[in-house]
Amino acid sequence: MLATRARHNPLLPVILIVVASSFGTAMSLHIAPGILGKTIYLFCHLLMLAVPLIWYVWMERGTIKISPPKLKELVAGTVLGLLIFGAILAAYWFVGRNWIDLESIRMRAQQAGTGNASIYLIGAIYFSFVNSLFEEYIWRWFIASKCAIIIPGIGAIFLSALLFTLHHIIGLAAYVDWRVVLVGSFGVFVGGAIWSWSYLTYRSIWSSYISHILADLAIAIVGWQLLFGG
Repeated sequence: MLATRARHNPLLPVILIVVASSFGTAMSLHIAPGILGKTIYLFCHLLMLAVPLIWYVWMERGTIKISPPKLKELVAGTVLGLLIFGAILAAYWFVGRNWIDLESIRMRAQQAGTGNASIYLIGAIYFSFVNSLFEEYIWRWFIASKCAIIIPGIGAIFLSALLFTLHHIIGLAAYVDWRVVLVGSFGVFVGGAIWSWSYLTYRSIWSSYISHILADLAIAIVGWQLLFGG
C-alpha cells in the first residue's frame, strides 16, 4: 500500500517538471548559451510535455479527451485576457520603458537570433498561439490540478502560480535588470494565478488559453517596440 501511494504521489511529477523548466532555461540563457544550452533546453521541454501525458495515462489510467469550449469559458478568457493585455502595455509604457537598457536587450536578441524582424514575428506567433497552449497543458491542466491535491483550496492557485513563475524569473534575468525582473515576475505570478483559477473553476484550459494568448500578444508588442521601435 505504501509503495502504491508513493508511486502515485503528485509531488514526483510536479518536482520533475519544475526542475526541468528551470534547469533548461538556466542552461540555454546563462550557463551554456549556444548549441549545448539549446539542446538541453529542447530535451527539458520535451520532458515537460511527456511527463503529464505519461503520468495521466500510465499512473492514473486516464483517458484523453478534448471537450469543445463553452461560451462562458470563451467570454471569461477574453475579458481576463484583455485586462491582462492592457495591464502589460500600461506597465511597459509608464514604468518598464524607463528601466530597460535598449542597447543591452537588442544585443542579447541578436545573440539569441531574434534580432531579425521576420524571425521575431515567427517566434511571436509561435509563443502566442502554440507555446501558450503547451504551457496551459503543462502548468494548468497538469500542475494546477496536482497542486489542488497537494494543497486544496486557494493554496493550490498560489502554489501553481509560484511554480509557473520560477523559470520566468531565470529567463527575465538574462535580459533585464532586477527592477524589471521583479515587476515582470510579479506580473507572471498574477497571470499564473488568474489562469490557475480559471482552470480550477471551469476544469478546462480554454478560458486560460485565450487569456494567455492575449497576454503573450501584448508581450510581443512590447518586444517589437524594444527591438525595432525608434
